[in-house]
Parts: sequence; structure tokens; C-alpha cells
Amino acid sequence: MTPASQTALSSDLAVPAAETLPHGLHAPSPGATALLIHDLRELFKVKVVGLVLVTGWGGFYLGSMQSGISTMQRGLLDVLLGIGLVSAGAGALNQALERSTDARMTRTANRPLASGRFPLAVGIIAGLGAIALGAAWLALRTNLLTVALALLTAFTYVAIYTPLKRVTSLATFIGAFPGAMGPVLGWTAARGRIEWPGVALFAILFVWQFPHFMSIAWLYRDDYARAGIRMLPVVQPDGWSTVVEAVFYAVLMIPVSLAPWWLGMTGALYAIPATALGLVYLAYTLRFARILRAKTEDESRMLARDLLKVSVLYLPLLFTTLMLCARARG
Repeated sequence: MTPASQTALSSDLAVPAAETLPHGLHAPSPGATALLIHDLRELFKVKVVGLVLVTGWGGFYLGSMQSGISTMQRGLLDVLLGIGLVSAGAGALNQALERSTDARMTRTANRPLASGRFPLAVGIIAGLGAIALGAAWLALRTNLLTVALALLTAFTYVAIYTPLKRVTSLATFIGAFPGAMGPVLGWTAARGRIEWPGVALFAILFVWQFPHFMSIAWLYRDDYARAGIRMLPVVQPDGWSTVVEAVFYAVLMIPVSLAPWWLGMTGALYAIPATALGLVYLAYTLRFARILRAKTEDESRMLARDLLKVSVLYLPLLFTTLMLCARARG
């Protein structure tokens, strides 16, 4: 979100005075309600949770296919609710820990904790409460392995990755582990154990994140530098290491995305669109490398933004293809 759009959003969501009714009653302000909904969406990182749910759904569906069991018979909505609550809670705790750094970055300064609209206690209580509810729900509806992995994912994201961002650029690598756990949680919820197909889904998410992360890191490198977050473009501002890492993982993405086929989860038909999607992802990552000789900052930002858009489209398209081509096993 651009600074201009953030300013516009803040203006649109400004809280007007409540209308006074007879006998001293006050009508709730529409602006206040809209602001509250917006702040809750931001606090729980609804967009990120949505991506986790898409990949968790894929993992659960594919795991159920391997068991020859319909996803609806095994409670898909129950699984997604539990995973979503844990993910939302982790997002809230992340913002509680990063409220001071968020306040120094243009793109995050309007978050409810960073701006002071929510007190710190609200973020902590909401985060811990959502994680506890999600874990309890998963314990009731799935199995202890899924609960343990969900809690480990939240802990790694909040207690290790979040503070490490201010220490080393390796935090991106560490953060890719909890970031790739969505399909694994879905798989273990369906199957009750960790298996190679589930690991292959984890690998897809893990590798996908690096071109995605590098585009974000380059796009907002000035923000990260101002907040003291040691993203790769901040530590090595010439851009070479950013490009090399993005291209390396984009190349690796093609064979990794074919792992489900090699493991017999899909037929050969899957390999064609998966390879095509991987080549498009690689092409935009190679195009991103032009940041090294971009003549203007606008051109540099355009290249990063285009890779970011393609990365966001690539993942759901790949998982949709994988689910459509999946083979059922008895």
C-alpha cells in the first residue's frame, strides 16, 4: 500500500462524532465501525491468513485424496478454522512485538498497534487467545501432531523470526520455515503423520517465498532501513545479493514444483502447467534482475512490484493445478 493510499484510508476511516439521540442516547458511528473492522483485519493479518488457508486447504485435500477419503467427510472447515485462528494469533503477536518498528515504516505506520489505536494489551490478549482457541479446536477436531506443529509454527514465527529481523538478514531464511507450514498442517490433519508428499508441499512453499520476499524487501528497502530491519537489500544495498538469491530460488522452483508428480500424487498432465507456471515465475524474476541497471527509482520499483504480483498469482494457480490433477489412492 502506498503512502498516499494509506493517508486516504486514514482519512476515509476518520471517526466522526456520534449522533445524539433523544434521552441522551448515542447512535454508533458508521465511521467507527468501519475503522474497527479495518483494524481487526490488520491486527490478525487477514490477507496472510488467507494465503495460509489456501495452502492448508491444498494440503488437506491432497492428504485426503491419498487416503481415498472425501475432504468434507473429514471436516475441512474445522481444519481451516483451527489453522486460521493460530495463524491470526501469531500475526497479532508479531505486531505486538514490532509495534515500534512498524511505527517507523510508512507502509505499516497505520497498523492499529503501531498507531496506538489499540493498546498493547489488546494485541497480546487477542494473539494468545486466538492461538489458544485454534490449538484447542485442532486438538478436538484433528490430532495432536497437527496441534504440535501449529504451535511450533506460531512459536518460530513470533519468538524466533520476528526478533531476528533486527539482527541478521538470515531471518528471511528462518522465517521461510513457518511460512511454509500451511500445507503440512493440512496434510497431517488429514493423514495424522508426516510423509514425503507433505514434505514436497512444504518444499514448494519454502522455495516460492524467496523471490516473493526479495521483491518486497527491495520495494520497501528504505522503510526497512529506517526501522532497523536487516533485510538483504538493507545490508547489501547494491542489489546483487538480492538478485542472485531471487534467481537461484526461482530456478529451483521448477524441479521442486514437479516433486508431487515424481512422488505419484498427480499424473503426467500436471507437469505441463506446473513447468509453464515455473518458467513464467523465473522470467519475471530474471526481469527483476534489471534493478541492477535501472535508471530511475520508479523503474526499479516497477520491476519489484511486477515480480511481487506474479508471485502472489503463481502460488494459488500452482496449488489449484495440483489439486485438479491429484490422484486418489485407496
